[in-house]
Amino acid sequence: MEILIISGLSGGGKSKAASFLEDIGFYIVDNMPAAMILKFAEFCAGGGGRYARVALVYDVRTADSFSELFSVLEKLKAMQNCVCRMLFLEAAPDTIIKRYKETRRRHPLRESTDSLEEAVAQERTLMEPVKERADLVIDTTRLSTGKLRQELLGIFGGEEEKGGMAVNVASFGFKYGLPLEADLVFDVRFMPNPFYIEELRHQTGLDKPVADYVFGFPQTQDFLGRLRDLLAFTLPLYAEEGKTSLFIGVGCTGGHHRSVAVAHALAEYIRSLGYQTAEHHRDMERSV
Repeated sequence: MEILIISGLSGGGKSKAASFLEDIGFYIVDNMPAAMILKFAEFCAGGGGRYARVALVYDVRTADSFSELFSVLEKLKAMQNCVCRMLFLEAAPDTIIKRYKETRRRHPLRESTDSLEEAVAQERTLMEPVKERADLVIDTTRLSTGKLRQELLGIFGGEEEKGGMAVNVASFGFKYGLPLEADLVFDVRFMPNPFYIEELRHQTGLDKPVADYVFGFPQTQDFLGRLRDLLAFTLPLYAEEGKTSLFIGVGCTGGHHRSVAVAHALAEYIRSLGYQTAEHHRDMERSV
């Protein structure tokens, strides 16, 4: 079992970090008091693998004293079959102040101080012992949302979560409308249509005779090569900017032949690049 304590300064990026980690399989609990962490860890350990990766957000709002937190950390690190680490997120004071002014949220220490600047300074001093005990410290001052996500995926993500982005490739028929969730749509109606070949009409793009026919033309091969180059270039950029999922639609007239064959080939290629890839053929089962 893996337990990650996410702590740090208010405005340092804890919520965003928790959201990104949730995308790669962490079970997130926000603002759990230190007194409850150990019991919760024991509960998770008995969950039969359901809670194999847990991230607990801990900040100044739940802290009367850090001694209990440090005691819990030592006990968690001593547990068998448990890897426990603490991540601390911080940012420069002017960056934190700017973030609070942009979001118009209230700093948790604002009521006990005379200004936002004083609240930020007070929390930095208060949280210094926690930072010193952290296993990992990330300064988010110059990190965009996408860059923070990449940083966390580099530390906590596996090879199967390359870029942390899931790609869904779907074929469809234009006559039935565009898929509303599509981020990218490619129209393959320029390709020769197997529909007009009697022996191919009632087959689909997943059948070898149809695929052989579709890819038997130079324009299809050229198109697929250019599309692969485009995606090899753009997919890492989408992931870097923080996109967690990408929906690619490939359409032909009825969604039976050309779009199915091309979508299937495209999904195999994207999967070979290391991305989580799902393949779906929306209109393939409709009557011809």
